Amino acid sequence: MRKISCLFTLLLLNISAMFAQVGVNTDNNPPDNSAMLDVQSTTRGMLIPRMTSNQRIGIISPANGLLVYQTDVPLGFYFFNGTGWMFLGNSDGGDNMIDVDGNAYPTVKIGNQEWMAANLKVTHYRNGESIPMVTDGMVWDYLVNGAYCWYNNDSAKYHAQYGILYNWYAVNDIRNLCPNGWHIPTDPEFIALTTYLGGDDAAGGKMKTARMWSSPNIGAINSSFFSGIPSGRRSGGFLYIGEGGYWWSSSDYSNSLGKGCSLISTDAKTRHIVYHKTNGFSIRCLKD
Repeated sequence: MRKISCLFTLLLLNISAMFAQVGVNTDNNPPDNSAMLDVQSTTRGMLIPRMTSNQRIGIISPANGLLVYQTDVPLGFYFFNGTGWMFLGNSDGGDNMIDVDGNAYPTVKIGNQEWMAANLKVTHYRNGESIPMVTDGMVWDYLVNGAYCWYNNDSAKYHAQYGILYNWYAVNDIRNLCPNGWHIPTDPEFIALTTYLGGDDAAGGKMKTARMWSSPNIGAINSSFFSGIPSGRRSGGFLYIGEGGYWWSSSDYSNSLGKGCSLISTDAKTRHIVYHKTNGFSIRCLKD
């Protein structure tokens, strides 16, 4: 009798599918006309496939719009947008951060830290005072005060996706680049991030996006959703767009040298770097 009941149920589902709709538990309330599948309940939910990040990344040729639930950190719902996996967020995901200029940024929780998931593009300090924009390379190389620029001095091309490049003096300015509740990470905080992601030899691939990088973009899976991009750097001239991403920390090495973190396209490592403070690097803020 149970087998007959199951067959009858399957028959009803097939008949419903012929009319481009499937209703589950819709005896007293027919499926909505706009839905191919209408599941109705006041006591139970619906489960979609649950898997680890490695299993999700291992899906071959995922369809645009594919939805899964990831069971390891950062756990939550992910969908495939045609070019990469996007994190939909949950209690372990991040919020939006808004800078003093009104720019909004996605954020992501990685371990005990919450990071911006995009590069900073603010042009004013926290108190509203303007950060000087310097386009001349010779002037840039001899600055001892805070300044910013866009890659190739081209805001139209690089502002939206790549953010702004800042020298270390802007990072160290007491007026602050990050909004209230956020700060420029220290070198130990960058080390804590890469340690959580498996150490410097493996963390880079987990921090790099699959897009925007030059080939070969080795190891780029962005499983942390840090979403590191190859925004290049400035040292008089502009260098390594597409090939490298460089982020200042608030830690200095000496009077003329500051510490930071970098990713490159040709391996899956992170590097804790020391560069002259006049270099133009990207910024990621970290929640207090």
